[in-house]
Amino acid sequence: MTASEIVITADLVRDLLQEQHPDLAGLAIHEVAGGWGNQMWRLGDELAVRMQRMDPTPELQLKERRWLPVLAPRLPLPVPTPVRFGEPSARFPKHWTVMTWVPGEPLDHCSISRGSHAADTLAGFLRALHGRAPADAPVSSDFGAHPKKCTDGFDHFFHAVVPDRLADDVRAVWEDAVTAPEWEGPPLWVHGDLHPANVVVSDGTLSGIVDFGAMFAGDPAWDLAAAWVLLPAGTAVRFFDTYGKADEAAIRRARGLAAMKSLFLMLMGQNGDRGLPGGKPHWGPVGRAALDRVLRD
Repeated sequence: MTASEIVITADLVRDLLQEQHPDLAGLAIHEVAGGWGNQMWRLGDELAVRMQRMDPTPELQLKERRWLPVLAPRLPLPVPTPVRFGEPSARFPKHWTVMTWVPGEPLDHCSISRGSHAADTLAGFLRALHGRAPADAPVSSDFGAHPKKCTDGFDHFFHAVVPDRLADDVRAVWEDAVTAPEWEGPPLWVHGDLHPANVVVSDGTLSGIVDFGAMFAGDPAWDLAAAWVLLPAGTAVRFFDTYGKADEAAIRRARGLAAMKSLFLMLMGQNGDRGLPGGKPHWGPVGRAALDRVLRD
């Protein structure tokens, strides 16, 4: 039986804790909505259990275990930090990790009302994260490439969801990114997957960043795309001014990547509307709003 065939329940989570971390087994357990490669369960007030579900290998969880304790102390926003490791067993044949809980509401279920504050907060977070990565830092085959190497993926999303009246404008943004110079600096730490389900909001502004499974060393443009994917309209300029380290080429790459990420969110929304596995209906409007920002800002 594979983990994807196992129905993960609160009882299963408690049984695993009892087997491997019995001192935590008495804490309250509640399922957290969402999740894709992993399923999250709230554990008491300050912890969460991250259960490997759809991810075919443990690589992403093991990466978080290795590097988040290194990065977290230098970051100005809360991030989930591993505190206990759960190993595969007969009861559950995949990895699971007990991590600190990051309070707040995911952005795909709410909105940012303090746009300037959020722009400054995101810029400060990425300035702190985007330090030079060590030689043994992870690299990515799925994220981190120059836009010109992502054309097949972009074209798939483009033909699936772009309205005809926006096609020329969206294509122009992408082509500009494809022709932008490559990143020539040293490999920097990059979150890699900043989208509305991977950040949390409190009091109208960004209050935490989650899901570092895609983190890698490489081009920071993959994170700078968040200026359009996450922030309200009209705040991208403030974000880049505050960030202060992005040249014109990085901004061009980031804007194209933001277009691609927006189309992906729209496609996931379309798949959800059609009842397809893994689809998320509420991501459609989120992606369309982000695409509008890419084209306007």
